[in-house]
Amino acid sequence: MSVVVEQTLPYTAVELKLEDPTRWARLFPLMRPSIKVIATTNEQAVVVDTALAGSKNVLIAAIGSVGNFSSKMLSESHLAAFTTERPGNPTLSAEELQTILKNNGFPTQNGVVVLRSSTNPNLRTSRGIVEFSVEGGVKFDHVLSLLSAMKSDIKLSLDKTQALLEHFANTATRTTSTFRENKIGKGPSVSHSLEIAEFSSAKSAVDKDLGRLLSSGPLLGGDLIYSVHCSDINGFSRLENNILAHELSENLANKHLASHTSHSTILDSHSQTRGWAISLCALPSVFLSPRSKLTNSIGSMNETISSTKPREGTSKIQFSDSQVRKIIIAGCERVIKEEPTITEYDTIVGDGDCGYTLRDGAKQVLSFIRNADLSKLPSTLGALVDDLEVNMGGTSGALYCIFFSSLAQNLWDAPNFPAALKASLDHLLKYTRARLGDRTCLDCLIPFVDTLVKTGNSAKALAEARKGVETTKKLEAKMGRSSYLDESATRGVPDPGAYGLLMLLEGMASAL
Repeated sequence: MSVVVEQTLPYTAVELKLEDPTRWARLFPLMRPSIKVIATTNEQAVVVDTALAGSKNVLIAAIGSVGNFSSKMLSESHLAAFTTERPGNPTLSAEELQTILKNNGFPTQNGVVVLRSSTNPNLRTSRGIVEFSVEGGVKFDHVLSLLSAMKSDIKLSLDKTQALLEHFANTATRTTSTFRENKIGKGPSVSHSLEIAEFSSAKSAVDKDLGRLLSSGPLLGGDLIYSVHCSDINGFSRLENNILAHELSENLANKHLASHTSHSTILDSHSQTRGWAISLCALPSVFLSPRSKLTNSIGSMNETISSTKPREGTSKIQFSDSQVRKIIIAGCERVIKEEPTITEYDTIVGDGDCGYTLRDGAKQVLSFIRNADLSKLPSTLGALVDDLEVNMGGTSGALYCIFFSSLAQNLWDAPNFPAALKASLDHLLKYTRARLGDRTCLDCLIPFVDTLVKTGNSAKALAEARKGVETTKKLEAKMGRSSYLDESATRGVPDPGAYGLLMLLEGMASAL
């Protein structure tokens, strides 16, 4: 059986009508009932949020760039008004925006900050107005995030808000990295600000970018909060964004820097190149409170993801090196043996790489544990995740790393192993929309963990996992590449990721 899948090309900017402001001006009020669209004398659409008409804070208005629409423009609830214009061709003044807000019942006596995307960075003040023009989408989004996150007493004062913006103008630096078509070595290549390098891992790429930004900024230390904003360009997946945000958090935490991190997505209608941009500025702590650990961004792309530092000591659960080693070796060897079958299934319903990914991951685990102390499983597992992040690719690799990273932490405090597995499963579910019945590896993992928690019997848990994998033969794929295929193409074939996980669990169980 052969399946031919045509490449799905992204819609063009013309087809999406990204430069037509009337599209979002019509749709946005449907998403947020408090939104009102006002047409200016030159027929420019200005969106105002009437929910902020009673605000005591300084009013925030934004003028974005046509065709480079940011997720921040739609997601930020502190924006009293926004519109777009072409860069270098301002059509609406800050004073006109102030008048629009005043005529619609907004308390402009508190002051108005107008953030403008511009090719000419500048900070200008007039009567009751601070106009801040910034160049580049990442800096624009960074300022929007800061205006939302700044301390409450700053939000009440136009003078204090102006002082914050002046600090940003004096200290902010940025860098942009984009993927290139040509490879370097065995991996894809990334064009950083000063060099083109092989993309070996998100960690190495983030370390490179943040290292340059920190070296070009103010001296480390002091009573400073490092505000970091990361924008993915042209749409990373949520999983990719979580990984990127995780590495940002880890980098700053390892340097013992008090920080506040935020995120947005930038759509560039002039280029389909994907990548990311990072903006960093150091602010006195009077303006901003630290939030160095990012929280899950699945529910909202403006939130951030958590991470934890390595721990030392003794976990509540005690482990035998010889027993743990025997179980891990048996599981990995089973996966390696079953690679041809997993690959065959994934060739039918996916892109054919699932078997190779799991096999290579299993080989890497066997290599890693050769000289590892498995009696200290929580700390050893945490170190293993760092190794797998670099050497195990694909969506499967990312999911396994998230689960194992959480498991490494939960093993310290959980009363027993099933409880640690359950907590790690709950953590994983924050990073993926896939659930039981979506034809993914979770159709194996969820019944296994749930049954093990309820019964404490690994044989019963494995039996339920087998049933879960068997059901995937009849399920319609809702996630991953299989979701692009007609249901008839996947019928009778188990989900490769679920089957591969089952082989791992069966192998591990055989050593008990």
